[in-house]
This record gives sequence, C-alpha cells and structure tokens, in this order.
Amino acid sequence: MFPEYRDLITELKTTDRHFLQLFERHNELDQRIKNIELHLEHRTHEEVETLKKEKLHLKDQLYVVLQRAAAAAKT
Repeated sequence: MFPEYRDLITELKTTDRHFLQLFERHNELDQRIKNIELHLEHRTHEEVETLKKEKLHLKDQLYVVLQRAAAAAKT
C-alpha cells in the first residue's frame, strides 16, 4: 500500500499515534477479509461489504495523512 510513501509510513508509524491506529486497523480488516475469502471466518455478504467499505475509508484517511506529512516535509 502506497509504495511511494514507504519511508514516510515507517516514520509516521513511530511518530504519529493516530496514523498508527489507522494503519493497524486497516491491516486488521485486510486480514479479516482474507480470512473470510479463505473460508477461515464466516460472514454474510453484507458484512464483508461493510468491512471492505471500512477498509477503503481507512485507506483514504491514511492517504490524506501521508499527503499532508509529505507536503510538510517539503517546506
């Protein structure tokens, strides 16, 4: 996810608690969705769609934080 921000992600995970929480929740949802797709966890189609929407929303939030941090680093 966001390979162009790899170094910044590493930095923010140690310096920005909010970013870390978003990042960890995104990864948690990603793993749950994979588990459901592998039939290791059972959920309804609607529940899976809700998880995917939440994951996408978190990804959008992470991207905003990354863009702001990258812009701040340039100034």
